[in-house]
Amino acid sequence: TTAVLLPHDHDGSPLPVLLDPYGGPHAQRVVRSHNAFCASQWFADQGFAVVVIDGRGTPGRGSEYERSVLNDLASGVLDDQVDGLHAAAERHPELDLDRVAIRGWSFGGYLAALAVMQRPDVFHTAIAGAPVTEWRLYDTHYTERYLGDPTVDDGAEVYDENSLLPLAPRLERPLLLIHGLADDNVVAAHTLRLSSALLAAGRPHEVLPLVGVTHMTPQEVVAENSLRHQLEFL
Repeated sequence: TTAVLLPHDHDGSPLPVLLDPYGGPHAQRVVRSHNAFCASQWFADQGFAVVVIDGRGTPGRGSEYERSVLNDLASGVLDDQVDGLHAAAERHPELDLDRVAIRGWSFGGYLAALAVMQRPDVFHTAIAGAPVTEWRLYDTHYTERYLGDPTVDDGAEVYDENSLLPLAPRLERPLLLIHGLADDNVVAAHTLRLSSALLAAGRPHEVLPLVGVTHMTPQEVVAENSLRHQLEFL
């Protein structure tokens, strides 16, 4: 399920593309709600074609669709973003696939960083906000529902395959990491460990720490200026 947002009064000329997904369990982004697309439409009005895709693992399409991410929160989820992007471009020729960015927060941040490291042939830059980079660091109740226990059988291998840290040497595109240092949901160690792995691999990237900010950036001024910084980065 996909939404495409264009600038108001767009003249049909080619536009750089910005994928703006969540892409993970428990949250639909493509819904009939004005408020769901406020930030996406703001980015569109800055000169982007914004594409929002609910791939496998997201709710609203039945148990089998949600359960398809068992032991793998990465490969199928990312494949669906790529397939959805290409399907959208077939219907909307104004989407310029030579200029594709992706941004996301929380699971969406994980997905954005995964996309730019795993598929640089498709994604040319990424903004990852409060990303889960290593699932061993995330909430046990949530993570073991999908990836199992990392201490038994092949559990360690499953967690390694879903971690962003081993992908650090692959980064060849611009990446902006944003994280609230007071985040008690996805703790800042996630971004710090990925940044450390990227530095160790000699991969340039940018980190924006938000002092005193928790997971969803409730401070209005910080939220606004964070969006403006993201726009400047793009």
